[in-house]
Amino acid sequence: MAIFSEVETLDGQEMESLQWKRLNDTVAHVYHNVPFYQKAFEENEFTPEDLCSWNDFQKLPFTKKHHLRENYPFGLLATPQEDVVRIHASSGTSGKPTVVAYTEKDIQNWGEMVARAIYMAGGRKGDILHNAYGYGLFTGGLGLHNGAERLGCATVPISGGNTKNQITLIQDFKPRIVCSTPSYLLNIGETMKTLGIDPADTSLDYAVLGAEPWSEEMRDSIEDMFDIKASDIYGLSEVMGPGVAMECADCQDGLHIAEDHFLVEVIDPETLEQVSDGEDGELVFTSLTKEALPIIRYRTGDIASITRGTCPCGRKTAKMSRVKGRVDDMLIIRGVNVFPTELERYIGNVKGVTPHYQVHLKKRGALDHAELHVEVSEDFYGTLPNYDLNHPTAQELIKNLQKVLKMEALVSIDVTLKEPHTIPRSEGKAKRVVDSRKAMSKSI
Repeated sequence: MAIFSEVETLDGQEMESLQWKRLNDTVAHVYHNVPFYQKAFEENEFTPEDLCSWNDFQKLPFTKKHHLRENYPFGLLATPQEDVVRIHASSGTSGKPTVVAYTEKDIQNWGEMVARAIYMAGGRKGDILHNAYGYGLFTGGLGLHNGAERLGCATVPISGGNTKNQITLIQDFKPRIVCSTPSYLLNIGETMKTLGIDPADTSLDYAVLGAEPWSEEMRDSIEDMFDIKASDIYGLSEVMGPGVAMECADCQDGLHIAEDHFLVEVIDPETLEQVSDGEDGELVFTSLTKEALPIIRYRTGDIASITRGTCPCGRKTAKMSRVKGRVDDMLIIRGVNVFPTELERYIGNVKGVTPHYQVHLKKRGALDHAELHVEVSEDFYGTLPNYDLNHPTAQELIKNLQKVLKMEALVSIDVTLKEPHTIPRSEGKAKRVVDSRKAMSKSI
């Protein structure tokens, strides 16, 4: 296939030279224009002139989400406010929102990297693209929108929600590519089926899915349901937004990082030491081209690994694995560390259940207790006498699930089967964990 951008085929030394120049410019930019970074660098006895090697770079302090909140709203701006043309922010559900800002050049760069990402996923100039990511302060909707238009797609800015209207427009406009969270696209497909529409009969060929961790098993379910290629997109507002990395539809084996715009590291979240390529750890990103709000060594909280080399698609940029989970999402179930996506992975291999599940965390006396709620498939449900989930056949399914999770994920967990379409559906990010251990429920 053709390569969208020559920068994606730079060899390692050429990319490193480009990154090094842009890193030096960025470090000087934040040092001279952002009091927070100037103070942080000086506390580490560091000035831009001390940046002579990659080892020197690793002496720089990390940036964390609380630093953005503490400098709310515009304390981390590196350009005059009159140069800012757009502002995005997180929801702020756990404190002050994290605010990010963009100059005109930032928006242009972002659009170009998202265009590259959509091209990687199979999109082409002239395609109709159905964008079901949420618009507004969330970076997903407008991020994908700008990239789609830059690629030359006719973009349908439907945003999230109003699922039946989504289906009507997919049938009428006949888009070739859809963008959304994976859980919401699954929701759209299931709603189609209830309306007597076969999702595999739509015009869709490709999907750009992200904003939440999802397993290979969920990918299989979506691709089988719609008869499409579904590829993973990665990004976060603090770093830029969607488009930081993208999976190529050719291989679907790791996400190509836009290394001309971002420097990636992977660290042990406890020791903060770098881990080897191929080893799981916490992703850390440094922006290399951002003007309004550059970020240095940002700890994302996302767990993944990095590999390097030439992909069969022809691209030579470093690739990150799909996100395994978040540092703060990890559950400890009867002494075993596990991420929700690991459970999703193994649930997907058990016949009789669907990818819709939630882990409910509760208190039993002084001890924490976890219970997996998972929907049975309609086919399985229809075989049960009187639709009785207490029937021995259903109890056998529970035992099978528990056996698989014990053997594969090494976790012992109580399982409750739920009727079809009773696990809450999402029009954005799915709520996989419901924590009832505190007075105020917390969902992840």
